[in-house]
Amino acid sequence: MMHRPLLLLALLCGFNVAVAQEIPVRKTASGMLIIGRGDSLRAVSPFSESHERAIDYAEAVNAYQRTFPHARIFCMVIPTAVAFYCPESAEQWTQNQPMAERQIYDHLSESVVSVSLFDTLQAHANEPIYSRTDHHWAPLGAFYAARTFAAAAGVPFADLSAYDAHVVHHYVGTMAKFARDLSVRNAPEDFVYYTPRDVEYRTTYVRYTLSRGRRSVVSESDEQEGPFFYDYPDGSSSAYLCFMHGDDCVTTVQTSTHNGRRLLILKDSFGNALPGYLFHSFEEICVVDCRYFTQNIIDFATAHSITDILFANNISHAYAPATASMYQTYLIQQR
Repeated sequence: MMHRPLLLLALLCGFNVAVAQEIPVRKTASGMLIIGRGDSLRAVSPFSESHERAIDYAEAVNAYQRTFPHARIFCMVIPTAVAFYCPESAEQWTQNQPMAERQIYDHLSESVVSVSLFDTLQAHANEPIYSRTDHHWAPLGAFYAARTFAAAAGVPFADLSAYDAHVVHHYVGTMAKFARDLSVRNAPEDFVYYTPRDVEYRTTYVRYTLSRGRRSVVSESDEQEGPFFYDYPDGSSSAYLCFMHGDDCVTTVQTSTHNGRRLLILKDSFGNALPGYLFHSFEEICVVDCRYFTQNIIDFATAHSITDILFANNISHAYAPATASMYQTYLIQQR
């Protein structure tokens, strides 16, 4: 039996339901998978990490639980698109992500709250929860993830009707570069993101200047106020930067929500889409990237009276040795 999102993809690609299992899929020279054809084509990245690396990430999360015994620690591994849209005929090119997630969660301390997203996202896989032309999820997918996290954290959460939708038309994201395949450029999509109403918020940044290879921080700015959401014109390939203008910063958002809950999000670029859905849920939200942070995280969390810490990494980053290593370094490094 074909999964529902694959059946929908088959219909959108013009296939007869009777032959829906013959969805075209091919692997590019760069290793990306091209699924379907025409305007509904989807480019995805296979997942092929060693399961042994799960322990390093889990141990990094556990280290934060030991370091912050009075804070609530949450681990939310974010699936990538291939987990939901890979045809059975191409499954040999990618590994099982639910099993990989379990490898991490099985090694977490009992005090850490694991937040699984597979059932949540699978239930909405027929909706545009992942971009077709970008390696990130779409903002709608992040909304469902944020709602799942808020339920686990026991905080209020606003329905999508409390947000204004903004559309960037003719969007083609990072997969045009990663796949190096002209068919991706010929399948633009709408990028839709959401900004909250009925909540006030103030956003401040410490901006980093990165080295040429973006591997280290060369310098940093003083704290400066700025928008959380940035506008991009139709046709821009950078629309996903609408959140905080990217990764090379430490972001603090103070909201008009007053419930004593202050959240620290430790993330990669997938996590950029989460904070904007949590302004109704926390009175302060701090966002730190897993690659760029120059302070001691203990001092930082203490200064912001952090009550909750959320690890929000996509599964490939969670399995990358550098991610766990950097999180451990943040606990001991000094400015």
